[in-house]
Amino acid sequence: MTDTYPTSPRSRVRRRPDRASYDAAAVHAVLDAGLVAHVAYVIDGQPFVTPTAYWREGRRLYWHGAAGSRMLQAQAGGLPVCVAVTHLDGLIAGRSAFMHSIQFRSVMAFGRTRLIEEPGEKAVAMAAFLERLYPGRTREVRPPSETELKQIAVVEMTIEEAAAKTKANGAGMIPPDEAWPVWSGVIPISTRVEAPQADALHSAGLPLSDSLAAYVAGGRLSDILEASLADQPGFSA
Repeated sequence: MTDTYPTSPRSRVRRRPDRASYDAAAVHAVLDAGLVAHVAYVIDGQPFVTPTAYWREGRRLYWHGAAGSRMLQAQAGGLPVCVAVTHLDGLIAGRSAFMHSIQFRSVMAFGRTRLIEEPGEKAVAMAAFLERLYPGRTREVRPPSETELKQIAVVEMTIEEAAAKTKANGAGMIPPDEAWPVWSGVIPISTRVEAPQADALHSAGLPLSDSLAAYVAGGRLSDILEASLADQPGFSA
């Protein structure tokens, strides 16, 4: 397996290719820092985009939903999809309207879907999702019953092609703006965790579970997610 994803006209970045990377590590870093993806697909000629929680194992992406979901049922037979993940890292305020922009990290990944139907494989996949968010959580909670697993559909997609694109530079300056007396620069943006709120009815007086210890108020969600993957035995970057 190479360290880069193959490219084709569908995945090659045309606008500002200098910001693009097809390196697997760069693609995976963007994916591992996120939790919500948008899955684009076509059903009977009609395009759809569905937001969903996802997780990654090696070069495979997974997402899940209700067993009766139209999206997931449509993806059961190898539907071609495009998965997009984006992080907003900052607002760029320039000295002219034209020079305003954003800092971002993003990935577009392409592949075909496979519905996981074997109960044991489905249970393993859902356990991986729980561990991705809360390492050690599967040892603390009641495991899913056979009936509960039947209510869940899990989709797997092997990444065939992928491109990461980032913009991390600050405010640009062009000659007409140099003498314009207004502040320019970057306003950093991040998603941060707030203090956990216990279920007052059932969890009053109980200590926070070990699996939730990483969710410290003020912590960056992307850092917590990346650390949770790195700590998992056998995790493949």
